Amino acid sequence: MSRAGTGDLRSALLALAPDRPLGAVGARELVRASLVAVDCTWAARELELLGGAVTGRVFRDAAGGATFPLRRAPWGEPPARPRAVCAVGAFDGAHRGHAALLGRARYEADARGAELAVVTFSPDPADVLAPGRPGDALLPPAVRQRAVMELSGADALVVLDFTPELAALPYERFVRGALDALVDLECLVVGADFRLGAGGAGDVAALAALGRSDGFDVIGMELADEGGAPISATRVRSLVRAGRVEDAAGLLGRCHYVSGRVEHGRGEGTGFGFPTANVAVDECLCLPAEGVYAGFVAVGAMAWPAAINVGKPRSFSPGERDAAFLEATLLGFEGSLYGEEVSVVFARWLREPRSFASLEELERTVLGNVGWVRATLGERGVSLLGEGDS
Repeated sequence: MSRAGTGDLRSALLALAPDRPLGAVGARELVRASLVAVDCTWAARELELLGGAVTGRVFRDAAGGATFPLRRAPWGEPPARPRAVCAVGAFDGAHRGHAALLGRARYEADARGAELAVVTFSPDPADVLAPGRPGDALLPPAVRQRAVMELSGADALVVLDFTPELAALPYERFVRGALDALVDLECLVVGADFRLGAGGAGDVAALAALGRSDGFDVIGMELADEGGAPISATRVRSLVRAGRVEDAAGLLGRCHYVSGRVEHGRGEGTGFGFPTANVAVDECLCLPAEGVYAGFVAVGAMAWPAAINVGKPRSFSPGERDAAFLEATLLGFEGSLYGEEVSVVFARWLREPRSFASLEELERTVLGNVGWVRATLGERGVSLLGEGDS
């Protein structure tokens, strides 16, 4: 997963049009830059600290020889702790602001001759502290963790189970009892608005005071800015929910996407000669606003241009409001996707949802959406592995 520059991706997406098509190479690079690979060589080890108050897993690169999790020590001696810089955060979306913070943490680790450990939480702390919120995860937990690995070049990723018990820990006890059990802490890198521990008492000032006492530095990074406002997961979610997927992509540094399993659905596009995929998306994920989008459906090593319908059935009855769905009309695809896990990449907003007076009006509109996708994003699948497309 690579990252686009500041507003470059947003501008490029908004410029797409039938007379300014993406092309096969551009399509391949757009999808590859958007998706996060989850298969990797990282090995995991279970953690239990502070008498079970803190649990989780440590991931390290099994092929890279990193010293995490705890290095083995001679029999009878306490485990050796690597000198490390720790970056701590939720990192939902792994957006450009996170990339800047993790890049600073990597720089600090290299400059100090230390290792980099990224510490994050699962589930997102907000889901525990404010339960009952609508689905708003920009990435599923496993994907988010892989994205953080890629962005940071970390020597280890520490994923802690965020529980009410962990939330109730004073920040001093968390740092001294949990982080200190894992590493010899050189420096803590967090966002300027970061808070840790019971009641959020561990802000940057409090952590810095603790660091002066215990011998580690604290860097509170100002949030990256775009268009006069901070880049944050909250801002990205708001844009996605408003259907502004191009603006969201500019902050993420990649197109927003969701994943799910293909199930039997309405098959609205099938009747017009196009294969459709009805994708059951985990309710915890952040779906764009109801409407029709242009994008891609990726499965395995291939991606197909698609017109993507997000919403609730209303074709002929404005009052008909069944369960929400995500249905993608694929171009150039032959075969069956039922039961397959797919990723749906949102590149452009096309139109709002609407009711139709007749089947003919519906068909004209659907064919118009598909025609825009064909002329702009392509009419056949592209390989995500190499230069060839099929």
